[in-house]
Formats: sequence, C-alpha cells, structure tokens
Amino acid sequence: MYRCTSKFYWHGFLTFPPISTTPEEDTSPEVGIQAPRDTVKCSDPATPALLSQQKIINNRASHTTSVPSADPAMGQSSSSTVSHTKGGDLASSFDKFFKDFKVESKIISQETIESIRSRLKEGDLPSAVSAISDALREIDNAPLSIAVTGESGTGKSTFINALRCMGAEEDGAAPTGPIETTFERTPYKHPKFPNVTLWDLPGIGTTNFQPHDYLEKMKFREYDFFIIISATRFKINDAQLAVAIKKMKKNFYFVRTKVDSDLYNQKRSQPNKFNEHEILQRIRNDCVTRLQKANVSNAQVFLVSSFDLACYDFQNLETTLLRELPAHKRHIFMQNLPNITEVTIDQKRDSLKQKVWLEALKAGALATVPFMGYISDNDVETLKDALTLYRVYFGLDDASLKIMANDLHVSVEKLMANLKCPHLLSIEKDDESLGEKLLRYVEIFCSVSGGPIAAALYYSKIYSLQNYFLETVVSDAKVLLKKEEIFKDSEDPGQTYLPQDVRNENGESEAVSA
Repeated sequence: MYRCTSKFYWHGFLTFPPISTTPEEDTSPEVGIQAPRDTVKCSDPATPALLSQQKIINNRASHTTSVPSADPAMGQSSSSTVSHTKGGDLASSFDKFFKDFKVESKIISQETIESIRSRLKEGDLPSAVSAISDALREIDNAPLSIAVTGESGTGKSTFINALRCMGAEEDGAAPTGPIETTFERTPYKHPKFPNVTLWDLPGIGTTNFQPHDYLEKMKFREYDFFIIISATRFKINDAQLAVAIKKMKKNFYFVRTKVDSDLYNQKRSQPNKFNEHEILQRIRNDCVTRLQKANVSNAQVFLVSSFDLACYDFQNLETTLLRELPAHKRHIFMQNLPNITEVTIDQKRDSLKQKVWLEALKAGALATVPFMGYISDNDVETLKDALTLYRVYFGLDDASLKIMANDLHVSVEKLMANLKCPHLLSIEKDDESLGEKLLRYVEIFCSVSGGPIAAALYYSKIYSLQNYFLETVVSDAKVLLKKEEIFKDSEDPGQTYLPQDVRNENGESEAVSA
C-alpha cells in the first residue's frame, strides 16, 4: 500500500468553486514541495464491494482535524457567533450550488435542500450535518426495482440486458429467444450496482389472471415503476394492465421496441418513399391512438432500439424517469445507465458532483478551523477510492477497458495510453512527486472553475481534487463514445491516438490528437 510519509503544504486557503469544467493540460507552475516519488495504481474493486467502498470514502471525508490557532485572541470569539457566521457562509454556498441544477437532476428533494439551508443559515451546524448525513445515507442505500413486462417476442430480455450493459451471451444475462422464456417473475441484478434490480415479468397474456390479480401475483408493491413493452401494437391486455397500475398509484411507461427493424424493413420494401421521421411518427401515433381507445389517457409511448439506445426516444424516456423518480433514487438510477450519449454522461457527472459537494459541505461544517491545504495519507487513500469509483461508474475501470479493447481488436495498453484517468495517480516526471502533482491539479481546478464560494470549507482541497478527477473521467468517457470511428483502422500497425480535450493558451477547449 502506498504510504505518504510527508505532509505537503500549499500556502493559502483553497477556494470551493461552484461548477467545474473539463480539465486542461497540466501547465500550472510546480509547487516547491518534496514528497516520495512513488506510483499509485488504482485497481478495480470487486463489484459487490462497490457500495462499501463508497461508504469508506464517506467515512474518510467525515474525519476532520483541528488546527490550533496561532493567535490566542482568535479563541475569544463566542462559539455561537462563529457558528452563525460560518453557517451563513455555508448557506450562501449551498444556495449558489444547487440553483444551477434542473429538478430532474437533483439527488435530494427541494424540501431537504430548504431544510439544510435554513439550518446552516441559523448557524445550527450540528443539525445541518445530521441532515446532510441522513440525505447521503438515503442516497447510498436507496434500492431501485424496475418491473419490465410484455408479451413473448417483444424484446423484454434484450431491453433488460441493454439496461444492464450486458450482451445476450454474457454470464448472468437474461435469456432471449422468440418463445416465451418467462413464466415467473425473475430478478436480474445490475452487475455493478447491486441495489438496482430489473424484474422480468411474464406478459399478462401468458397468464390466466385478470390485471388486478396479475399485479398482486407479481407483487407490484415492490417496484418503483413499470415498463410495458410491445414490439408491434399495444394490445387490450397492455391497456388494462396500465389502468390497473394507475389505480394502484404506480407509474408506468409504454416502450415500443424493435423500431430499428421496422425502419430497416420499410427501407428495403419502399426505398424511394422512405422517410424515417414520418415512419416513426406513424408508429407513435398508432400506439397512442390504440391506447386511448382502450381508455388509457395521456399515454406516452417511447420508441426504442435495445441494440442502439442512443437513437430514437431512449433519452426522453431517461429524462422522464428521472423527473418522476423520488429525488434520492435518481443517483443510483443515473449510475445504472449505460454511457450512450454526452447528455447521459453529463447527467451522471452532475449527480456525482452533488454527492461530492454534500460530503465536502458536511466536513466543512464539522471543522472548527479552516484548514490549510495539505495532502495527508488519508487524503491520498480517499482520492484513490474516489478515482476507482468514478472509473467504475463511467465504464473506464480496468475490467471494462479490457472488454472494450477486445471488442475493438486493439491492445489494452494502446487504449489506456490515450486516456488520462488511469494515469492521474502515477508519477511520470522524475522531478515531480505525487504530492506536487496533486497540488498542481488543485491549482488547475481552481483557476479554471472561477472565484471562491466558500473559502472556509475544511475539505476544499479534496473537493477540488475529486472534481478534477471526475471531470477527467468524464472527458475520457466522452472520447470513447467515438471509439469505433477512432479505431476503425485498428489493424494498422501504427499507433492510434484518441483526441484529447485540452485548452489552448487562451483557455479555450479544443480537441487535438496526441
């Protein structure tokens, strides 16, 4: 295990910026700090340990240390006055941070936001810390159960596998086929997020139950929402099931699958008249009309291809689910989704940024004295765990990169050589220590992010580094959205480089090839 035997001081209080941007090239001047020149490698966690690893990060972030004041006069201020002043500063920071997030992106409810803000404003820091701890615990422990139902051959299992980022031939995948393979409800855990369970339910048409009895048999109370799937037209059974679900005050969503096959067949049969937009609109209108005739009012139908979630209506489905889910379950739902578009990646980032902020705010409220920026053993371990977690969330952990490299027919080394996040905690310069490198990251983050928001926050250096790491992972994830295009000539013996997001001398972002 890496041991950081020295403390690395950075003079001046670190700022706590509201919003980070994409990390730029490391061009900041080096800080004259000495530390052991070691290499820290971030290994992949065992999947079942993912939640416990998050708890370790939370516990480390809660561990605070007080610094004795060098001026005796500083201790003469009343604790209530100090708490009220500090609380007001933190309340202002809290307001500024959360106002920029859309409702569907917030991982804590507006009621919880107002409660924490009012406690901070009143200077009741212990109560505020307790509220933040409760909110974080609720987010970390939130289970998510999604029921997927539909007739045989509609693509239920393929849809479930797509949400779990799994192929049909992988171990643990839901079995697929043209005949009904589901006669009892079957749970499928997400391979990386054990709190997420997708339930494959037999289509109501394959049972002899009436809609109400069917829901009771399938234990409808256990699910957060229902997805009703069809590959052609929604039938009367689907409509009756939706009405029964609505009466029981649960949410349901109609998903029309296999639209890619419909478009392909239409293009082959009528190439001269083919118009994708018109065909999709006809499919949607037909589904809505039939559901309305079956007394399902205000029906929303999402057109989806399970083999290409980035196309058609999956993004709209995702946004709708986020908006209607309880706030504390949005985080786990977002991390469960595959990285299919830049919008999805940004939503994941925003969710994680809120967690990092809440953890730092909690530590800041607990600290008795604003802390000078230094990097300790505990800090390095916290950063290692955080980086590992971010890489898992965005599919950039070593195991995922190995699978990706195999699919692209390139070596893992070639793939990783063009990414930044695997190298964030490694030492590549002979004249630079890990401590110096980390503090350089802090300077880069603070210079890019803008002015101070809460300079007194105790854990602002860790907040800055975690955000820098998060933005680096996000940048790499966006680059890999174009991996097939980038590596289309992968059999060429010459080395292929992924474009990196860097900043020019004017601070503007521009993609270049290494």
